[in-house]
Amino acid sequence: MGLSDLFTWLEQYGYLALFFSLWLGIIGMPIPDEMIVMSGGFLSSSDKMAILPAFILTYLGVVSGLSLGYILGKIVGDKVLQRLMKKKASKLAKSIALLERFGRFALIISYFIPVVRHIIPYLVGMNNMSFKTYAFYSYTTGFVWTLIYFLLGLFFGQNMEEISVFATKYGIYLGIFAVVIMGYGYRRKWFLGGMK
Repeated sequence: MGLSDLFTWLEQYGYLALFFSLWLGIIGMPIPDEMIVMSGGFLSSSDKMAILPAFILTYLGVVSGLSLGYILGKIVGDKVLQRLMKKKASKLAKSIALLERFGRFALIISYFIPVVRHIIPYLVGMNNMSFKTYAFYSYTTGFVWTLIYFLLGLFFGQNMEEISVFATKYGIYLGIFAVVIMGYGYRRKWFLGGMK
C-alpha cells in the first residue's frame, strides 16, 4: 500500500480508517504509523476531515493498538516472543536492551522507534508490569507522539514522506530527549513538592 492508496482508503472510509489502520499497526501495516498519523493531519488541513475527531480517533487507534500488544504479552507472552525471535530478532534484541537500560522509561523512548514501539508493550505485558503503570507511560507519551505527528501532517503534510524517513532514522533521539524532559519535570516537581 502506497501513500496515494492510503489517502484513497482514508478518504473512502474516513475516521474509522484512521483508527483501524493504527490499531492494526500491531500486526504490521505496510505503511509506517508516523505516515498514517500525518495523513490524518494532512486530510484535516484540506477540510476532508474535521481536526478534533480525526485527532481523537488517531490517538485512540495508536494507544489501543499498543494496549492490544500489552494484553497479548500478558496472556500469550511466550508464544509471541518465540514468533518475534524468528521474524524480528534484531528489533527484539533492541527492545530488550532498551528495557534493561531504561526500565519503564523505555515505553516513552520506544514510541519514537518504528517496530520497537510495538514490541515493548508485549515485553512489559509479559513481564507483568501493572496496567496502571503501562497506561500512565504509554498513554501520556502516545498523546504527545500523536500530537507531534498529527501537527506535522496538518502544517507540513506535503512533506510527509521526507518527515517519515527522518523520523525513522533519528526518532530514538527524540525519544531520549522526551525521557530527559519528563525525568527533569518529575524530579523538579518532587523536589519542589518536598520543600513545601
